[in-house]
Amino acid sequence: MSGAMGRFTAMRDEPFVVFVIGMRINSLWKVHRWAPVASAMPRMIRELSMNPELGFLGGHLWFARTIVMIQYWNSVEQLNAYAKARDRQHLPAWAAFNKAVGGSGDVGVFHETYRVAPGAYECVYVDMPPFGLGAIGALTPAKGPLTGAEGRMKASVS
Repeated sequence: MSGAMGRFTAMRDEPFVVFVIGMRINSLWKVHRWAPVASAMPRMIRELSMNPELGFLGGHLWFARTIVMIQYWNSVEQLNAYAKARDRQHLPAWAAFNKAVGGSGDVGVFHETYRVAPGAYECVYVDMPPFGLGAIGALTPAKGPLTGAEGRMKASVS
């Protein structure tokens, strides 16, 4: 395992956005319906990773019948600007989804957006490679006042 051995927390001094997005394959046998939807996300993540000015900080992806990605962004404004940009990957992929699949019930999609302020979160990572906020924030040993969730929550305010 590459990463930090021990107990750590992640700190960010500025607000950020947690964006949870995903899809559910409702008709497994209709690969022609869900495969194009599933293949769109890696193209978007590649584009976002190559253009940090768009505000994408990082994310993690899980594949199963329901595919889920947790993303971290600098702001809701940057997230929405990317979603609406005609010259980026998302808008054409969304239009293609609606044309090919939307309303058929073969594929479900969802997203949730959360604005997070300093002092409104806590996290701990024990013997983990960089993950979640720990992959985008400054890792700090979770010792002393940072040992428990209450202390980490208080510390994320300052």
